[in-house]
Amino acid sequence: MDQAVKVAVIFYSSTGSVYRLARAAAEAATAAGAEVRVRKVRELAPAEAIASNPAWAANARDTAGVPEATLDDLDWGDVILLGTPTRYGGAASQLRQFIDTTGPLWRTGRLAGKVYSAFTSAATAHGGHETTLMSLTTLFHHWGGVIVPPGYTDPVQFRSGTPYGTSHLDNGAPPTDTTLAAVAYQAQRAIDVAAALKAGRSSATGA
Repeated sequence: MDQAVKVAVIFYSSTGSVYRLARAAAEAATAAGAEVRVRKVRELAPAEAIASNPAWAANARDTAGVPEATLDDLDWGDVILLGTPTRYGGAASQLRQFIDTTGPLWRTGRLAGKVYSAFTSAATAHGGHETTLMSLTTLFHHWGGVIVPPGYTDPVQFRSGTPYGTSHLDNGAPPTDTTLAAVAYQAQRAIDVAAALKAGRSSATGA
């Protein structure tokens, strides 16, 4: 692509599944020629709560070197991919706290016109996968975004994920290769749409 699409993968992960999805999305975006930032949102849970869960503690160590998300990352990206585990059918409070800081960008229209998509993980089969993704879609409407779900537009979507976004059933096992392929496809589809938008806008302005 002449002008590389900029992709910000912003996530919250407690025990590591969403982090694995975020990495797979970022790797697919890089392979597609995009500029990529992978950012975690700030942890709000107390250290003793994290230490009491071995998987949570391990993921905290694994993600220690991942930079924390800032509003600049949202401003920078052409594509924003949000990842979160489900919490009672919605996004985790850590991601929601970050979202609640975006007012300055929203008020000035700097979140509008970007491409948005989301992915999630839940511990049970009917624990809120789709409602979590749909709740983030509501956010994207408020931001004036271009929502790009994976839909059923690739065979991998019939084997893993939902039409609303990639979803992992976390029963103590990491995401399967099929689920990682689904989130990679989702990232690629978002990039394709963003690239078309960039090309059209450049053509319209004569840039």
